[in-house]
Amino acid sequence: MSQQVAILASGSGSNAQALWRHLGEKSLAEVVFIGCNRGPERAGIYERAEADGLVVERFARKDLESGQLRKLLEARMVDWIFLAGFLMRIPRDFIAGWPRQIVNIHPSLLPHFGGQGMWGHHVHEAVWSAAEADENFRTTGMTIHRVNENYDEGEVVFQAEVAIDPRTDDPSKIASKVLSLEHTYYPKVAEHLIRDEPIQKSISL
Repeated sequence: MSQQVAILASGSGSNAQALWRHLGEKSLAEVVFIGCNRGPERAGIYERAEADGLVVERFARKDLESGQLRKLLEARMVDWIFLAGFLMRIPRDFIAGWPRQIVNIHPSLLPHFGGQGMWGHHVHEAVWSAAEADENFRTTGMTIHRVNENYDEGEVVFQAEVAIDPRTDDPSKIASKVLSLEHTYYPKVAEHLIRDEPIQKSISL
């Protein structure tokens, strides 16, 4: 029986799109919910989904925190929830519905450069500053982890790292390198998780 997947995002949706395309191509899972806490004027995921014949459903913080979103996803028999640039902290009561099946991607090598407020360009600017200050700091990457009630503190599932040089890689170039890793590995790791297959913990490029 095919697994049921939900994807939650807050922004452009490029990782979400990589996920739903990969899962669809593999006929591995049915994406039964794509949700966003922002409107179309602030989130590109709506346009990406429409281009692929899919619909994004908007929800509010109160839906997440009151349990309404959990009820909706349970009604759709969701097995896995993948966060793709989703900026809200996940409440403990929500996590209880999927204790090990909520997965997030973060644009740094956790536990470094994680926590509240560390997302998107904030992370890459911090990485660049650290690399500029320390000549021995020359790598960054991305982390895929299970979600708990604290920002970026759940069990690490997979990490990929890439070399950087602050003399030639400004924050925007660092962001591009990391996004390439995310698009490459998030769909593959999601596939392994759904198939319950072993995952190599890390890889260096």
